[in-house]
Order: sequence, then structure tokens, then C-alpha cells
Amino acid sequence: MSLPLGDAQRRRLHESFAALCAIPSVTGDERACADWISGQLRAMGLEVSEDLAGQSLGGNAGNLLARIPGTGNRMLLLCAHMDTVPLSAELEPVREAGGWTNAGDGILGADNKSAVAALVELARILCAAPAPPNVGVELLFTVAEETGLQGASQFDASQLQSGFGYVFDHASPWGEIIAASPTHVRLDAEFRGCAAHAGMAPEQGVSAVMAAARGVAALPQGRLDPQTTANVGVIHGGVATNVVADRCSVAAELRSVDEQRVQELVTQALDALQDAADSGGCDLDVSVERLFSGYRLDAREPSVALAERALRRLGLNPRMVSTGGGSDANALRAMGFQCTNIANGTERPHERTERVSDEALETGLAMLLALIEEAADAPSGASGSAGR
Repeated sequence: MSLPLGDAQRRRLHESFAALCAIPSVTGDERACADWISGQLRAMGLEVSEDLAGQSLGGNAGNLLARIPGTGNRMLLLCAHMDTVPLSAELEPVREAGGWTNAGDGILGADNKSAVAALVELARILCAAPAPPNVGVELLFTVAEETGLQGASQFDASQLQSGFGYVFDHASPWGEIIAASPTHVRLDAEFRGCAAHAGMAPEQGVSAVMAAARGVAALPQGRLDPQTTANVGVIHGGVATNVVADRCSVAAELRSVDEQRVQELVTQALDALQDAADSGGCDLDVSVERLFSGYRLDAREPSVALAERALRRLGLNPRMVSTGGGSDANALRAMGFQCTNIANGTERPHERTERVSDEALETGLAMLLALIEEAADAPSGASGSAGR
């Protein structure tokens, strides 16, 4: 596929991506990354505002918003998140064999810095142009996406001037448009038994570990149907092998695109945990937290039609797919803002072998330019417009 990027644009894109990936920005510690982005945008003459999401969430940086006005009243929101999952190795991005990886045994940070780099370079292209773009752009860089979309959930979407927008946060081939995303619920349970010496008087104890084990065994897990999953991710209890454990905690999650299915599973899980506690003679405390709500796209939404046209402009075949993951699109849509998540071509996110190919990285910038061009060509009402 031939991408409409010049050599200088490609070089700057790769330089920005490498610089971003070299900056640690684990959730809650996005300050250095936010400062780099703000510095780049302000050097282009853009105003950058930062909200108080960091303070609210216990982090050190907030969501960033910058705006590039266009010649008309049309405007698009483009969004990417700054944070990454925890690191298992130092960050040393290397470019070899047609793509980027981490030289160390750890994540690269292409989730979601491939999109961040593309947004920064888009701003550079638009700001250096001899005339403003026909379609204005709002750039949103969020914090705390990896911990339940917390940053985007703290963002005040009422300040947006765009009619709709896009995030680029799904690790699958370019061309995929995320048509459905699940509701995500977390369950945290603590079993409370009675401690005793395991060798001298085990009969005097009540094992919270045993009760928790029964509960875990009874919980639904794995892929339950094409759009529903469940998982127990953490079990922790006890202090030593010679002590009957009086505490054991269990952390689990449930996801489904079907809202009713989620509620049914929550009820099923709560019943299973309580039955396990009762049969084991333990007390039980359970908390249920909805991390984000799911959605289904209407294929007739203007944002979907625009994305399809932009993908075709790049010679890509648009495909509507369902996912088991969430993105900032979930949070923004829950606020009533129409937002579409588009695959970004990255590979193996959250894994030690995370990678993004040169072509996928460059397609990200080309896609942003194609979206703007298609929005400029679209009839009134078929592209983002100011004044929500």
C-alpha cells in the first residue's frame, strides 16, 4: 500500500514515537509524557489545557486538550491515552526488521503511543501548513486509561466543540472499526475465617483459603459465549504455611456486550461466592464496580461512514468487529459524545514482545490526514461540527 506521507513526515513520526516510548508513563505517573506532549504542541503555537484528573485519581498528570481551528465550523476530536501498563524492563525502543520493539524484556508502549505520536505529528503538519485546515481538530490525550478508563471518565466532554471523534486503541489490523465493546465489571471478595496453628490445633481454625477456593471453582470463567468472558485474576490469602488462613481475597472480572448478560453473571457470581463462604463457615465482603459501560455502534452513524471512507482512501477494506476490550470511546460515549474506536495495527499489547511495524505506525498518521480530508469533502452534517 502506498502511503501519502513524505520522507520528512515519516522521519519525524518515527523520531516522536521513539522519544515517547522511551518515557516511562505507567498509569498514575504520566507527568513526563504529558510535559513532552505539551512542550511539542506549545512550540507549534498551540494552547494546551490540563484538567484535574490526576489530582482526583491520585496521579501526577491530567488529561490534555489542544485545539487547531479550521476555516469552517467543522471539527473532529482525535484521542489517544498517555499511560501504559506496568513495566517489566527498562524502555529501550529499537527499530529493526521493519518495526519497533523494546530491546529489553518488556512492553514497548506502542499501546497507545503509536497513536500519540501520530496526533503530535498531525498537529505539526497542520500548524506548518500555509493555511488553516478546512476542518478543525481537537486533540485529547488522556491519563489512566489502562485502569478502567478512569482519565477519560473524569474528562468534561461538554467543552468539546466536535460533533464526534475517534480513538485509535485496538491492537488489530488496520481496517477494523470496533462496532461493539463490552461492559466491564470488577468483583472484589474477601473471605474471613478464623486463624489457628495448622499443626497443633487446625480444628480450631476456619480456613478462608478453602472457602475462597470453593468460590473460585464455582465462578464462571473463560469465554462463556461469543460476546461474554469472565476471569479470576488474583487470589491472595494467609500469612504462613503453619497458620490456618483467616483472610483470603479474590479479584475477578466479568465482561459482555450484552448488558442483561452482565447483570445475570454478577448475580450468579455473588451467589457462588456467598454459598462458598456459608459452606466454609466464613464471613464474606464483596464489592462490585462497573469500570466502564459497553456499546454497540449504529452503522449509520456519521463517524462510522467517515471512517470507512478514510480507510478506503488508503486502500484498506473497512470491517466492523466486536471486541472484548474497552477504550476511551466507551467512556466518551457514556457521556453522550459520539466516539468510534479504530484499530491501530499494533501487535501483542501488554506483552513483553509488543511490536508495531513501520507500515502500521505510518498508516496511523496517514489515517488522520485521510479523516480530515474526507471530513472536508463531506456534505454538511456528515462530519463533525462545532456546537454540540
